Amino acid sequence: MSVFNLGSINIDHIFRLSHLPTAGETLISNGYQCGLGGKGANQSLALALAGAEVKHIGRLAASELPYLHLLQEAGVDLAYAATDAAATGSAVVMVDEQSAENQIVINPGANHQIPSSLIDEALASACAQDWALAQNETNNLSYFLSQAKAKGLRVCYSAAPFVAATTVEMLPLTDLLVVNQLEAEALASSLNCALVEIPVPHLVITLGAEGARYIGKEGDWTLPSPRVEAVDTTGAGDTFLGFMLAALTTGQPIKSAMQLALSAAALQVTRLGTAEAIPALSDVRAFMNSHNLTAN
Repeated sequence: MSVFNLGSINIDHIFRLSHLPTAGETLISNGYQCGLGGKGANQSLALALAGAEVKHIGRLAASELPYLHLLQEAGVDLAYAATDAAATGSAVVMVDEQSAENQIVINPGANHQIPSSLIDEALASACAQDWALAQNETNNLSYFLSQAKAKGLRVCYSAAPFVAATTVEMLPLTDLLVVNQLEAEALASSLNCALVEIPVPHLVITLGAEGARYIGKEGDWTLPSPRVEAVDTTGAGDTFLGFMLAALTTGQPIKSAMQLALSAAALQVTRLGTAEAIPALSDVRAFMNSHNLTAN
């Protein structure tokens, strides 16, 4: 069982600051890192580290190919990551050293130049047992999900960065929707309905340090997150999604998949960085054992 991920690939420029800047304020950073980013790449990496078979569909400039070494080492299939773009996507990530919260500005670059032919080529090998995954950082989102759905794939949609109109449009194609609390409330407002009435079979709402809520065919319940001392929350949501979906591909129940994912995200935020901070499955299992957590 594979996950076909139409996903962004960014080069992240990460600045660690004493506090996040206000309008007109100039700050000197306390640290700087440059590395692989993008919600799509992060989620593919988390999926692979959690044990899933991942095929990444994306685009970047050939000169940036070395940045994909983390994906390659984790076993992500990059046969459909085209390297013919003029400019790779990029992001400026500012991290508050006190709160571990962040602000992010994205330049889409090649992420908005993915041809439908590349999607067709990738999905030619897909079958009905597979999953399709997408976020809001690439073009051809509707085309990808429509083609995947037509082939019988199950669709997981990570609706971020959140755009209400786009998310509403994708709902009929979505089996599993993953959003944070503010995004869920904005979506419900757009639909003029309650959270429990959002029309998807499975809705997972991430709650940051408080955990995650499930609403759908399996009921309505919330799981708490393990308590940790966070140093950088960038990429926590992508880590959560990757580990949850990877567990689902092995047939685990949604509740145990979410418990694993919450543990992975909790461990990830104790590390500096984004992609490089995503833990391996063995590390997450050890973390769960040390905190007396079980996937139930």
